[in-house]
Amino acid sequence: MPGSLRAVPAVDYSFAGRRNQDMGWWRLDADTIAGARFAVSPLAETVAALQTLYWGRTAHPAERAWLARHRPPFSRELAHDARTRALLDAALAPDWNATFLTPVPEARTTGPVRFGEEMEALRAASPEAVRADLREANGGPLPSLLDGDDLAGRTADLLERIWHGALRPDWQRRRHLIEADAVARTSAMVRGGWRAALEGMRPGMSWMGRGRLRIRTDDPARRELRSCALVFTPVTFSRTWVCWRAPDRYGVVYPASGPLAENGRAPRPDALAALLGPARAEVLRSLDAPASTTHLVARTGQGLGSVGGHLKVLREANLVARRRSGRSVLYSRTALGESLVQGGAVPRAPR
Repeated sequence: MPGSLRAVPAVDYSFAGRRNQDMGWWRLDADTIAGARFAVSPLAETVAALQTLYWGRTAHPAERAWLARHRPPFSRELAHDARTRALLDAALAPDWNATFLTPVPEARTTGPVRFGEEMEALRAASPEAVRADLREANGGPLPSLLDGDDLAGRTADLLERIWHGALRPDWQRRRHLIEADAVARTSAMVRGGWRAALEGMRPGMSWMGRGRLRIRTDDPARRELRSCALVFTPVTFSRTWVCWRAPDRYGVVYPASGPLAENGRAPRPDALAALLGPARAEVLRSLDAPASTTHLVARTGQGLGSVGGHLKVLREANLVARRRSGRSVLYSRTALGESLVQGGAVPRAPR
């Protein structure tokens, strides 16, 4: 319908960052595997938010509440801006995101990547490269509305409005959830290797062994990654895509586990809350995956001092254990704590 957003597709195509012939499986050499990193990217989070606004599709209650609040003004803006609407129609094609819009995030060890830095790189994209990416994503010639040299700047302006209006006020909590997912997957890798770390990361992706990473199950094509930077980036929206800057940078953006789950969290069993107190029971229930104190603050919404006090009591009761992982101290449920949360039989104490 002219002047309207695209209809929601029957399936979620947003995981496609390249066409199928490039997305079967990747063979990673030892250097690429050893150098793989997790990254936090405000730009990736904002692109995921843009896709959610554009497609109007969500996966959990908190995401639906966010969409209900922010999509009406987004739709009104596009209804009065045919050029930006045409730009998104081309950039977010069903089976291919425009490459300039989804760069490989940077995995830093010297401090967080700032949204403004990522925007500078996007704005610096040449008009020729942007139009080439749009033609590639669109599968053919572009409409005359997309003539001109301001497409990168127009895209950046839109992303900045989404970031400042819909994400930045809540970014600290979102960042903690993203970091918690990265910590949990890193811990899973230590315990069970790549197969455990990548489990459930995105549809169709799996570790095949012998350096092979399956990207899609319906495609036999192969790419060789030799001495490449491989970056995994969680986002709090139910969006996922792959991206790369050949020949040396590749990335996978995927939904963080348990994103913004406070509106969709299962209710606490009354007995557990009565036994431990509602706040302490909430901390124990939030340890479905190992987490630091900071991550538990983000998950529960409780203060840092309160979470620390509850963890101390839970550890003394042998319901929670802690261990160090790099610079973080991670907490996890013991067998007794797991039994209480699941409502099963309490394990016998050893004699």
